[in-house]
Amino acid sequence: MSENAREAILAAARSAAQLHGYSGINFRSIAEEVGIKNASIYYHFASKADLGAAVAERYWQDTLAVLEEIRASNTDPLQCLQLYPSIFRRSLKDHNRLCLSSFMAAEYEDLPDQVSKEIKTYADVNVKWLAEVLVDAGWDVEHACERRARAIYTAVAGAQLIARTSADISLFDDLMLSYIEAGLI
Repeated sequence: MSENAREAILAAARSAAQLHGYSGINFRSIAEEVGIKNASIYYHFASKADLGAAVAERYWQDTLAVLEEIRASNTDPLQCLQLYPSIFRRSLKDHNRLCLSSFMAAEYEDLPDQVSKEIKTYADVNVKWLAEVLVDAGWDVEHACERRARAIYTAVAGAQLIARTSADISLFDDLMLSYIEAGLI
């Protein structure tokens, strides 16, 4: 099978996971969407756990690339902080999807170890990036930067959950504005 089939499988699994969490990764549905046989998925992924881990790993890698691009394109760290929520907003804008990490984190206790590891890495990547931006913005205490970074990450992810529940992206935007006004972001 081609690399294109592998990428199509990953894309279909990501979409399913963003709508239904890890339990939404179903080989039969993915095979139908991609236009292949169920057994063909096993050529690339030995198990659902392997596919879930690959999806989560790709998700944090893609997110890190977007975050790095934000920093490369903006010299003002405060501007970087204000752009940060855009990565969560994009998921909402894409058919009211949820950040893959938020969805799978809710299932954390039931996830296979290799999937849990990648979900934790997603959170760690976000917090590390935010802490580095906060240092660049003039916060001089590393521990305080990490605490604030965790607060920003969880506030933005939480706003996404609330907006998704209401199917109202303007609610997400309003919450981001309130975070800016309160000085969190």
